[in-house]
Amino acid sequence: MPHPLGLELLTVLGLGPVEHVTLAADLGCTAVSMGLVQLPERFNPHGYPGWSLRDDAGLRRELKAVLADRGVSISIAEGLGVSATLDATERAADMDLFAQLGALRVNAVDMGVERARAFDQLATLAAMAGERGMEFSIEFCPAFTIRSLAEALEAVRHIGEGQATVLIDSLHFFRSGGKVREIAELDPALIGHVQLSDAPRKAEGDYMIEAMSGRMIPGQGELPMREFVEALPRGQVLGLEVPLMAAAQSGRAVRDYVGEIVTRTRELLV
Repeated sequence: MPHPLGLELLTVLGLGPVEHVTLAADLGCTAVSMGLVQLPERFNPHGYPGWSLRDDAGLRRELKAVLADRGVSISIAEGLGVSATLDATERAADMDLFAQLGALRVNAVDMGVERARAFDQLATLAAMAGERGMEFSIEFCPAFTIRSLAEALEAVRHIGEGQATVLIDSLHFFRSGGKVREIAELDPALIGHVQLSDAPRKAEGDYMIEAMSGRMIPGQGELPMREFVEALPRGQVLGLEVPLMAAAQSGRAVRDYVGEIVTRTRELLV
């Protein structure tokens, strides 16, 4: 298969960082997305113990060791989005921690921040990531200020050539009106990371509820997943972002349902 798979933070629903990496490696995934603290309680249906990479130096050492031992990389550092009140420079300590953990890329969203501030703050984050040897990507979402691929590319141009890329989440891309040909026509160097999930062709109800808990396994919905992936640069890591809340809440084991996500995705992409 030309595309290695990654296992995103939201998919494992509160699992600890070391266990996350171990599960990814056991399932043949080469990358994970990682935050510094556990997701909010509503995204921890298994009731895993709380954890914080900010506060626990021992956990950071364990994580670095398992990443090296299992050959897994942190494809994106999460949780460093733009805030309406917090200045981007206040993210420095978190940036330092991600750099120490070997994260390849910092990803940021704007969370609905006013456009001019969002662009300027993203530029500051991009510079901070670059100073620490990490790449930087911008994630667009129909519910935020930077709503589409075209608007994310505007932000990239604002930051400067070679300083930023876009993260393309398949759900956000299609829900913002994206067409597969836009991916095929895009300069591959502008694609920093890709997150994969499926959905019904037409949205129903609150978009953020769908985005956070209503995603489907690739191939199980109605979006043109195969065409989407075929338009991507060969070898692009596909981060699986499919939080199966219903499966977790039913008592199904994380290894079971995450294993199904990985298996079914591989079947789709063969």
